Amino acid sequence: MNQPQSRLKEERESQKLLPSYSGGAAMLLRRANRNGTAVTRFLRAAIVLTFAPAFLLGATGTTTQTLSAQINAIGKLSVPASLTVTHAGTTFASFTGNLTVSYKARTTSATGSGSLTLQATADFSPAGGPSIAGGQLTYTCSSATLGSACSGTQTASTSSQTSVVTMGASLCTGGGGSCSAVNPNTVLSTFTLADNPAFKTGTYSATLTFTVSAI
Repeated sequence: MNQPQSRLKEERESQKLLPSYSGGAAMLLRRANRNGTAVTRFLRAAIVLTFAPAFLLGATGTTTQTLSAQINAIGKLSVPASLTVTHAGTTFASFTGNLTVSYKARTTSATGSGSLTLQATADFSPAGGPSIAGGQLTYTCSSATLGSACSGTQTASTSSQTSVVTMGASLCTGGGGSCSAVNPNTVLSTFTLADNPAFKTGTYSATLTFTVSAI
């Protein structure tokens, strides 16, 4: 067999061994050339589908946080906007009036204490009438629902605070148990104002300031 015939035979044998691969490759190339855009879109979709599970599979993390609150001793109170003392009984008998003071308090455990006091921050005006500085306004305390009401007769003062309620350690308003059963707490103050014949006629007023404290 001469050389050209031998070469032709080898080429035919190669075509018999790889007919489908050659045809398939040629077809893939033609499809790629005609539909390049479609192939590109297909590849993009394949990438999304491949990586989507990685986004959907979330990781769960936990942590803890310490929450703290500093609970301090504290107090709060309220009184009516005004009190009018009235005269009743015999001539020149004293004027009297009752005032209920509402308060809330919490004192420190073991070593705490508290108080509710009053002080006249302005004497009666105008001049010519009764005088707190002259010792003519007194009061008593009763029915304190937290702590102890003042004892005996107290003389109101323009220069210092005087007692209404005293409180010990570990006291608190409301909730029962170690605290009071009521909320708010109250104390009744009964005021007495002397009626001196020397007073000039007219309407007189004074300002009383109540203070609650707790430690």
